[in-house]
Amino acid sequence: MAEKTLTSYTCKLTEQQAAQLEAYLLAHGYEMREVPHTRFAGHRDKLNVNYYTSGKLLMQGKGTREFVEFVLEPEILKEARLGYEAEINPDFIRPRLGVDESGKGDFFGPLVVAAVYVNEAVVRHWQEQGIKDSKRVTSDKRIAELAKIIRNTPGCIWSVVPIGPESYNRMHAKMRTVNKILAWGHARVIENLLERRSEMNPVPERAISDQFARSKSTVADALMELGRGLELIQRHKAEEDLAVAGASILARDVFVQKMAELSEKSGVLLPKGGGKLVDEVAKKLVNTGGEKALNQIAKIHFRNASRALGLPEPPRSDQIWRKK
Repeated sequence: MAEKTLTSYTCKLTEQQAAQLEAYLLAHGYEMREVPHTRFAGHRDKLNVNYYTSGKLLMQGKGTREFVEFVLEPEILKEARLGYEAEINPDFIRPRLGVDESGKGDFFGPLVVAAVYVNEAVVRHWQEQGIKDSKRVTSDKRIAELAKIIRNTPGCIWSVVPIGPESYNRMHAKMRTVNKILAWGHARVIENLLERRSEMNPVPERAISDQFARSKSTVADALMELGRGLELIQRHKAEEDLAVAGASILARDVFVQKMAELSEKSGVLLPKGGGKLVDEVAKKLVNTGGEKALNQIAKIHFRNASRALGLPEPPRSDQIWRKK
């Protein structure tokens, strides 16, 4: 079987490895270029080799596979990694569900939770297509492109649950914490996927998500009938797992779409986040439509709502826990 084309590859380098690679590029006729945030960047034919100040090496373009196999691995890394992910990290190819969300830190718009099922074929395809955590993708257009790849990947099964502002506000009034809403959303998408487990080959035994609550039981207690049969893994930086990264992209794509719909409905371009511009837009909407207008397009327990309505800001009691 012919090897699949590889047009992108990333890895971390030590200081010594970076120095060796830079020397190699200089000695072999690579055109050295100025690229933002890089320590050095080389170009030759259709291949770009960029080493960033973060310590990450990124190769892109035609010839990526050959450079990795015949230069990077034997001369710089001194080990073979490409094609051996299963031996280095067996969990890389293990069938599993990945869960993530988008919109929890945005005043305007919904909270969107997504989950995907992956197996070995899916994660290998995504690795070659450049699937990565949505927070590392700065363009909404690129998010949409990656989401299309995910949805069209043979063997991938996915579910997205958008919780619109009005539903979110009703849930928050009843549950009182964001974490409980998140837990419900995670449980719901996991159950949605497991209802299609007959289509999964092999059937997964675990689900992976970010740990957003101090207690891991917050999500575990919310799991529904089918979900209780899974091993639930919650960890920090879970988006480093390709399954979680795929879920993050689907969630972000739907969030962006819903924001566009709400912007059109309200007649105002709704900004993301919760900063100063958000406060300005919120006040304009209150002036024209009152508190009811906010309830339809925003998460009204945010402090932005109090500022827009001219009310005292509530104490910071409803915060999503993060490990220090």
